[in-house]
Formats: sequence, structure tokens, C-alpha cells
Amino acid sequence: MSAAPRPPTNKWLVTLSITFGTLMGTIDASIVNVAVPHLKAGVGATTEEITWVATGFALANVIVMPLTAFLGRLFGQKRVYMFCLVLFLLGSALCGMARSLEMLVACRVLQGLGAGALQPTEQAILRQTFPPEEQGMAMALFAVAVIMGPAFGPTLGGYIVDNWSWPWIFYINLPVGLLALVMVQNFVHEPEDLRQANLALAAKQRKHMDWAGIALLSVGVASLQYVLEEGTRKDWFQSPVISVLSVACILSILLFIARERTATMPAVDLSLFKDKVYLSGTVIGGVMFAMLMAVTFLLPVFMQEILGFTAMQSGLALMPRALVMFVVTPIIGRLYNRVQPRIFVAIGIICFAISTWQMSHYTLATTQRGVVWALLIQGVGFSLLFVPLTTVALSSIPRHRLADATGLNSLVRQIGGSIGLAAFATLMTRYQVQIKSAVASNITSGRPEVTERLAMLSQFLVHKGLDLATARLAAQRILGGLVAKQAMVMTFEKLFLVSGIAFLCVMPLLYFLKAPRTNGPSPKVDVHVEM
Repeated sequence: MSAAPRPPTNKWLVTLSITFGTLMGTIDASIVNVAVPHLKAGVGATTEEITWVATGFALANVIVMPLTAFLGRLFGQKRVYMFCLVLFLLGSALCGMARSLEMLVACRVLQGLGAGALQPTEQAILRQTFPPEEQGMAMALFAVAVIMGPAFGPTLGGYIVDNWSWPWIFYINLPVGLLALVMVQNFVHEPEDLRQANLALAAKQRKHMDWAGIALLSVGVASLQYVLEEGTRKDWFQSPVISVLSVACILSILLFIARERTATMPAVDLSLFKDKVYLSGTVIGGVMFAMLMAVTFLLPVFMQEILGFTAMQSGLALMPRALVMFVVTPIIGRLYNRVQPRIFVAIGIICFAISTWQMSHYTLATTQRGVVWALLIQGVGFSLLFVPLTTVALSSIPRHRLADATGLNSLVRQIGGSIGLAAFATLMTRYQVQIKSAVASNITSGRPEVTERLAMLSQFLVHKGLDLATARLAAQRILGGLVAKQAMVMTFEKLFLVSGIAFLCVMPLLYFLKAPRTNGPSPKVDVHVEM
């Protein structure tokens, strides 16, 4: 005798319940960046060693993301979500209590393993909970959680370490996480059709466990993430570790692809990429996150090192972009069914390109207001991108394969963000050397402008009490410093311009980004998601 069906659960309660976990996971990916000096002092680590606090979290994250559907079939989607949330909270508590580098890194890995499943599981649950005509709004809610984390994480972390102490950047997760656990337990339930489909797939999966695929995937994505996280710091292939892991990454991923194509029950469903809409939406989403993370990395450095902003001032300058996205994203979710998604995405790409073109005109005289204007346009652009991309990419994926699709989608976004950070950090170093050399080659003593500037500086320093010989040497050093600073400004201008041009290159993929037409009334969708 089958159990009586559950009464419907309010979809907004389901959304609120599962959003807490994603929000905490995305905040914790960036919140430690502003606490590095405090962490170094707290655990007695060097700058080189403390980077493992961020790297360990990222490595664990990318290993779990693509395996979320595999674990959900074996143990149940809700159970996996709740277990990972408990794991994340346990890692948070232990991170706050850690007083050695080894302990802190181990606990961050535990945190990362828990956080890895939260984002793709929320995305799948929202797709399963909201009816087809409200999928755009569902992904708008998901976008708010994913976007707000990187936007508010550094500012929140800075406030906490300035007013309390560094352990509280981890302890703050505990009350929020416990509330999320209670809400998920009470409000998130599993639709019967998905439960039956997962039971059948789980039985087959247990008979044909893809241990080889899981091992190859873990080695491949962990090696890739490490190379991207540490490559710039270790001067890329000048480091034997980076070289060996690069080879291991390539071999593991190639063997993994070959294995998944022949496995009876593959751990990760790569056949999803045969869907051109899913493939193009996922690829554009990866590029979008690469540009988002690159600009988010470059701007604070530019504002603090070039314009002389404090950490709080640079955080406040970035805040309007997040606020614009917070306001505009739900509006795009509402309009999604009325406008072709590729139109939204095309406008979003153009908005991003316009904003980076404006940023490429930043100078030493740029004010906080001048910084903010370009970021407002960029915020609108990212809102136009995120909702249509995450919605249309999954538009033709069957309900029982959504967890597989969201896991791969989240992995590509995560790897895309890491590639963006690594690429632009490397380009910043190289462009700075090239531009400084080019500018310095024109600063010769034979040029009247140079001679005049040195004479003015020398005269000024003599008036300040220096003798003539010392004043001339000091004037040369001052001029060298001005050249270096101007070279840095030109480096950032070039990087901003390159990011806009790079994003424009994905425009041809919009041809495939067309949502399937739905005729007739939308089917009734059960709004429970529990195991």
C-alpha cells in the first residue's frame, strides 16, 4: 500500500531552506582572502603556506561537484544535501578552533567537501520545484545566492576581523547552518517520480560502481585546480610540481572521458554535452565566471595599490555592482519567458564589454564615483547573463538527469573562475614588465621633457634642504617610481580591455542558445523535494 501523498510545501519555503547552504559556501570561498594577515599570525604560517587555506577549499569543492548526482542516487538527494551541510558546519567549527596550519588546511578541505554539493543540489531542487513557466524566477533566486557570496564575502570578512577576531569568519556559519538544517528537514521533500527514477538508477549503479571513473575524475580535477590556484605563484612550468601535475591532469581527464564513454553506469553523465543548448550555455557560463572572477580580482588591486583606496573604500566601491545585480536579477527572472534567452545574453555580453571599455580608461585621477559608474553597467550585464544561461542550459534536460546536469554546470563555472584568475594574474605580471620596459625606453636624458622634469624635481628637493648631488639622485628615483606607477595603470587598462574582447568571442555560441518551445499548458509539478 503506497503512502498518502504529502500536502504541497510552499515553494518559497523550499527556496529559502536550501539557499542558506549555497550562500554560505560561496561566501566562504572568498571571505578568507581579507583575513590572510590575521590567519598567518594565528597559526604561525608564511604567506606562501597560508595560500593552502584557499587552495584546499577549492580542491575539495571541485572534486565533489560533478559527483553530486552520483551520490544523490545512492543515498538520496536530500540526505546528501543535509550530510554535506553538516560536514560544512563541522569544518567551519573546527576551522575556528584550529591553531596550526595543518589543522586549518585539513578543516578547510572538510569545509570544501561539504560545500561542493550544496550549489548543484540547490540548482537541481529549484528546477524540480518550480513549474516550467517559473524556471526563470527559480534560476534568478539561485543566481542571487551564487553572486552575492563573492560580492559580500570580502566586505563581511573585513568587518569581522576588524571588529572581532578571525575565528568568527568561520563561527558565523554555525547559527545560519543550523537554521538551514531545520528548514531543509521540515520543508524539502522528494517528488515521487524522481524517487522512483533514482531508486531504479541506484540499483543499477550499485551493481556497476564506476570506481575507476571516480578515481580518474578526482585526480584530474584536483590536479587542474591546483595548477590554476598555484601556477602563477610558482611561475608555472618553471616549477617541477606544476609540470608533473599538468601532465597528470591531462592524462587523467583523457582516461576519464574514455572510461565514461564505455562504463555501464558512468559516475558522471558526459553524454549531456551532446545537447548543444546545454553545451553552449555551460561554456558561456564558464567564460562568464572567468571574467567575473578576473575583474573581481583586478579591481581591488587597482583601487588599493594604484588609487590609494583603503580596503573598506574598495569594498564599498564594489558594493553597487552587487546591489544592482540583487535588484535586476529577479526582474530578468520575471521577463525570461517573454524574451529569447540569447537576446538577454547578447545584451549582457555587450554591457560587460562596454563596462570594461570604460574601465580601460581609468587613470590616476579616477575617483570612487568614476569606478562605480562602470560597475553599475557591469552589474546589469551579469544579471542579464546569469539567469538566462542557467535556465536555458537546463531547459531540455529530463527531470531525473537534472542533478547530473547541475553538477557539471557548477564544475564548469568553478573551473572557469579559476582559469580567469590564473590567466589574468599571469597576464598582469607579464604586461607590467613589457609596458614598463616600453615606457622606460622613452625616458632618456636626451629628451627635453625628461631633462626639464628632472630639473624641476631636483630644484624642489634642493629647496627642501638636500644638496644638489643628492637631489639629482632622488629626482631620478622619483621619476623611476612615476614611470613604474604609470606602467601599472596602463597594465590594468590593457587587462580590462582584454577581458571585454575575450568575452565578445563567445558571441557565435549564441546561435545554439535557443530555448525549446513549449506548447499547451504546463504540466502540474509537485513542489516537494525529500528523500
